[in-house]
Parts: sequence; C-alpha cells; structure tokens
Amino acid sequence: MNKLERTFALKISSIMAARMFGLFMIFPVFSVYANEYTNTTPYLIGLAIGIYGLTQALLQIPFGYLSDQFGRKPILVIGLVLFFIGSVVAAESTDIMGIVVGRALQGSGAISAVLMAYLADYVSPEQRAKANAFVGAQIGAAFMLSILLGPIITVNFGISGLFWSISALSIVALLIVIFMPHTRPKTQYKMSLHNFKKILNYDLLRLDLSAFSLHLVLTCAFIVMPILLVDNNIIEIKDNWKMYLPVILLSFAGMIPMIILAEKYKKTKAVLLTAIGALIISQILFYKTTLNYTTFFAIMTIFFVAFNSLEALLPSLLSRTASTDKRGLAMGMFSTSQFLGAFMGGVFGGWIYNKFGINSVFLFTTLIATIWWISMFTMKQNN
Repeated sequence: MNKLERTFALKISSIMAARMFGLFMIFPVFSVYANEYTNTTPYLIGLAIGIYGLTQALLQIPFGYLSDQFGRKPILVIGLVLFFIGSVVAAESTDIMGIVVGRALQGSGAISAVLMAYLADYVSPEQRAKANAFVGAQIGAAFMLSILLGPIITVNFGISGLFWSISALSIVALLIVIFMPHTRPKTQYKMSLHNFKKILNYDLLRLDLSAFSLHLVLTCAFIVMPILLVDNNIIEIKDNWKMYLPVILLSFAGMIPMIILAEKYKKTKAVLLTAIGALIISQILFYKTTLNYTTFFAIMTIFFVAFNSLEALLPSLLSRTASTDKRGLAMGMFSTSQFLGAFMGGVFGGWIYNKFGINSVFLFTTLIATIWWISMFTMKQNN
C-alpha cells in the first residue's frame, strides 16, 4: 500500500478499535459484577452482553445503504453520537435493565459496514485484501486489549467507570472522523429486491454465516468463561490480566502464520477449516476438561488463535467476493450477520446457562461451530 492508503487504513482501524473497546471491555467482567445491579438474573446478564448485537443487526444494512447514498462521513458521525449516548446511559444506570437499554443504544451506532466500505473506497483493488487484513488484525488486537484492560478498569473504577471510559473512546473516534475526507458516491441505487439479490449469492451467504457463527460462539463463551475463572478459583478477577496477557501474545504469534498461509500462499480454505476446527476443539475441551490454571490457559490460547485468525480473514475474503457498486450493502449484510450472532449468543447463552447449567453452553457452541465447518467445507479453493 502507498502512504495515503496506509494512513487511511490506520484511521479506519483506529475508529473500529475504539468501538471494539467500547463494546467488548465488559465481556471479561460483567457476568461477575452484574450482581451489583438490581433485578439481575443469568438471562438478563446474557441479554445485557448481547443486546447491542440486535440493534447492530437491525441497522447495519440501513446505515450501509445510506452511506452509499449520502457519503460515509455523515453516517459515521451519527453512529458515533448514538454510541456515546448509549455509553452515558449505561454509566448512569443502577438497574440491569438500564444496562440493557444503554447497550442497545450503543449498538444502534451501527457503522461497521460503513467503515469497511469507506476503506474500500480509498484503497486500490489490488491492495484491498492487505488493507482489510491489516484492519482485521487491528480489530483483533483491540478486542484482545479490551479483554485485558476491562478487568483493570473495573477493579479500580467500577462498571460505571468502565462505561465512562467507553464514552471517552467514542469522542476520540468522533474526532478522527471529523478530520477525514467527505465525498459523495459516484453511483446511487434504490433499496430494491433486485439489488438485494446481488448480495444474496451463495458465496456471500456463506461468509454471512461465518460472521454469525463466530460472534455467537464468542458471546456465549464470555458469558460463562469469567464465571468459570472465579468458580474454579483459577485466578481473581483483578488479576485476570496475568491470564489474558500471555494468551494475547501467544494467540497473535499463532495467528501470523495462518494469515500468511491464507493471504500469501492462497490457502484460504484450508486455513479457515483449520481455524474453525480449533474453535470446535476449544469448546469441547472446555466442556470435558477439569479446569485449573494450566488447562484454562491452554484452551484459551487455542480459542483465541482461532478467533483472531477468523476475525482477520473474513473481512478480507468478503472484500474480494462483493461487487464494487454494492459493497456498502454487502458489508451491511455481513455486519448484520456478525452482530445478530452476538445477540443470539447472548440470548441463548444466557438462557441455556439459566436452564441447563453453565457447562451446557459449550455443547451449544460446539454444535453451531460444527454446522459452520460443514458449510465452509463446500467453499471453492480459489476463494
């Protein structure tokens, strides 16, 4: 990539990272600290963690379409303002339903598809896979850093302080957007059934299923993993970083060769199947293994090598598959699937935990990931 493309990719990844911090910093702590709020139940814990995915899912396609019509920048500003309002609502809440409402408002700033389309607008087609892989890697880094920092901030400032930190991050992202260029799309189109059919081909739908499954498994896992850490006396919540930091470093070391194999040596299908297989193995191990520090650490590392690899590769694969003129709409469909998966993971993960016990959640995630692996097995090798 040239200097302009690298700079633009860095700005897009910074905005995306700020939002990822905001959405995911509660993952490693909320199910443990949720009892501080009134009217808390396991189901409402899952709903509070996953509800942002519902509003994201409902609004990704409208936001992507509107950005195709009126330009990316004004839609990004609207989305980040909504995200800020939701963060403030959650920070001021004392009842679990206030957190649910705040998280829903956070999710209504549904700009992931807009950011992905904005990146594609300013990066040449031959460099687009690199740019998407770069942004995907930054998203993975932001996610892992949020898992690391979430417990530290919460222990020192409480859940309310965590949400105020998220509000500050949304302002930083908004400042970045304000200084980005604004251009109107060259071509416009109507939101019609004909145009939707162009993004409902089998290759794109398979990627949509991938985004759905990955984030469903992630959300389910983070409903129960923090509780397992505490219940098994593996590590205190304030010392979570001692577990997560080495896991982060090892998972990125494991991700790099998988990205190289997929992007440089065109082994995308093999890498995807391997990563999904590793995800399945991690869920089975969580279900079957007696957990102590060593086993939890090893399983977490397997889980995050797989997650980070998939999170980086799927947007890159989508950018090569979607047509140029409907990119915003295709990205919207992809992001809708991603966040719908997060919502369903929160709802079903919380319900299964409440109804059948914490370990049953891993049986559910294993089933979903297995269906996903079978779907990807039919993918063409040249993708």
